[in-house]
Amino acid sequence: MNGGRLLIVSNRLPITTKISGDQITFSQASGGLATGLRSCHERSGGVWIGWPGLTSRLSPKQRSDLDRQLAELRIVPIYLTRREVKEFYEEFSNSVLWPVFHYLLDRVPRGPGAWDSYRRVNERFAEMVVQRYQPGDLIWVHDYHLLLVPGLLRQRLPNARIGFFLHIPFPAAEVFRVLPWRREILESLIGADLVGFHTYSYMQHFATALADLAGLEPEDDCVWLDDREVRFGVFPMGIDAEAFRQLAISPAVEEELRAIKADAGPRTILLGVDRLDYTKGIPRRLLALEALLQADPYLRDHLRLIQVAVPSRDEVPSYQEFQREIEGLIGRINGTYGTVTSVPIHYLHQSISMERLVALYRAAHVMLVTPLRDGMNLVAKEYVASRVDDDGVLVLSEFAGAGDELHEAVFVNAYDVRDLTAKIREALALRPEERVARMRAMRQRVTSHDVHQWADNFLGALASPPRAERHPTPEVSLNDALGRLRLAERLAILLDYDGTLVPIAPTPDQAVPDGELLSLISALAQRPRTAVEIVSGRARDQIEAWFGALPIALSAEHGTWFRPGPAAVWQGPVDGASLDWLPEVRAILEEFTSATPGSFIEEKTTSIAWHYRRAARGLGQMQARELRVRLSQATTGRAVDILEGKKVVEVLSRGARKAGVVHRLLAAEPPPTLIAAFGDDRTDEELFAALPPTAVTLHVGPGASMAKQRLRNPAAARAFLAALLR
Repeated sequence: MNGGRLLIVSNRLPITTKISGDQITFSQASGGLATGLRSCHERSGGVWIGWPGLTSRLSPKQRSDLDRQLAELRIVPIYLTRREVKEFYEEFSNSVLWPVFHYLLDRVPRGPGAWDSYRRVNERFAEMVVQRYQPGDLIWVHDYHLLLVPGLLRQRLPNARIGFFLHIPFPAAEVFRVLPWRREILESLIGADLVGFHTYSYMQHFATALADLAGLEPEDDCVWLDDREVRFGVFPMGIDAEAFRQLAISPAVEEELRAIKADAGPRTILLGVDRLDYTKGIPRRLLALEALLQADPYLRDHLRLIQVAVPSRDEVPSYQEFQREIEGLIGRINGTYGTVTSVPIHYLHQSISMERLVALYRAAHVMLVTPLRDGMNLVAKEYVASRVDDDGVLVLSEFAGAGDELHEAVFVNAYDVRDLTAKIREALALRPEERVARMRAMRQRVTSHDVHQWADNFLGALASPPRAERHPTPEVSLNDALGRLRLAERLAILLDYDGTLVPIAPTPDQAVPDGELLSLISALAQRPRTAVEIVSGRARDQIEAWFGALPIALSAEHGTWFRPGPAAVWQGPVDGASLDWLPEVRAILEEFTSATPGSFIEEKTTSIAWHYRRAARGLGQMQARELRVRLSQATTGRAVDILEGKKVVEVLSRGARKAGVVHRLLAAEPPPTLIAAFGDDRTDEELFAALPPTAVTLHVGPGASMAKQRLRNPAAARAFLAALLR
């Protein structure tokens, strides 16, 4: 952490507050987040900002005492009113965001929700962070309750290092887009420098949402916002495996274990431990057990499911209804398949001690972790860590993030009751040696990738410096370059257009130059001892229409056409240049356009381009890769080149490359004494490579480049050119 403090921001705090009369006592929360960050919090000397629970009934003296005691623990409380808890926490966080992020859209309320309250509470959290922030601090914001906080902090603390971790799944973009506030949420999340997820698929869903819903262009693990890089990362959360191991062999757990086994007798124990939440798949789990008991009467007195359902969000009506559904199912199954000596389901709707929980883990022959969707599910890892005997079988939903790590589990489609029934049978039938081999492999993984490593990995990535090679050139270096240009005896300025002087537009015809740009180029051309040339892949007619009246040179279609000045005639390719390849290439591009919604063809005099900037991100990239292969096969032995730019693949007659512009310029009499070249994509790299070492080369925007200088965006490129006139 480089010696800085850590400011942790989460809805809930790492302690549980109990108020009895005038007495205020604290106990440590047992959740994974509290466990993982407790040591980081203590080491850094920072603060933890969060909600201490409902305190509206406290007297002023009690509130003062609570503030003082929390301050001693370096905890900063944010007090929420009952109305804020109802609207921000229950009606929006848990009734809108929770079901959408877990793909359960039928659970989303029909009403407008409580977005305004959610936003106000996020603003309060952000303001508290700003008040406590010191330069050099790391800020780590957690989970879906606080999705807006990173963006709010970026507005107020532009130079802070901000991390965000999502503890639940990030849904596919097609699901996320149902939220009316989708764009505001995405733009707030990228206020962070690092956005972390449990799995690679969640990270990919987020990147796709940025591309499809926010109009950004993510790379594999980041997106660039002018000069700021926002990184994405996969950080699978672990548990305190050593603490579970030690507890598992403690006398207290051994005593609980003996009692559980004595009560179960010869029965095989299945175990489910879940919050009482509709994402956990409890009803289908019960139906699978019912099918098992119906098919095999012998099991009715030889199988016991212990289902622990920890109370959750009891004030939310949908959860109350869900509880009644669960209790009704259990009553029906026990009434139908119970015997004189036993009932098949023991249901505990309560919180239980850690000792009893770990004893249950040790007693269970089969652990059922079958959520319909879960960000990680630490219960699966807790079960594995507790099995110090290397026995037991984990039946794990395909839709839990833990499945990416616990490969030796018995995987199940948690929506398919028949599959659940079959996989429980499979788990019960596993041979002892196979159970041991699977459990040992999982225990090794859970132990080596624990919650402390998770926290250290995330904070290490957050504290690491940005990738400097993609950052804008320091101002002092740009000023040196400006000084060289101002002193040049004969200066030539080569300007790419799209992405360099104007942002990339959804379609080529939307990127019309504005009056300010035309005035800037005209002023540069009138500067003493200065020649200006637009060097673009655009068609000749379009370049002529936009810039033909200016006293500058124009190169169109990557240098295929050249016009030295307003009164000059366009100089084109060598007469007789063959375009016999064009019909076949056009047919291929039409095939790909038909198969790729949002793509389109742009035809020029000696080239043809396939644009996919409006296509779905993943589809466009996949089709572009396939297209390049098809084009290479179709044009083998022909005098053509295949160029790739920003969301475009272009086929053109060989020799029409921007490097030729440099060769012509250097052959002029007299040649320029200094050349400055501006570009933004791969086609401009050839131009940079062809320039003499003394040239000033400027890459506009992110991405790898051999240019010596970097400008953050077209606006910065224009500002640099305007500075040359001063």
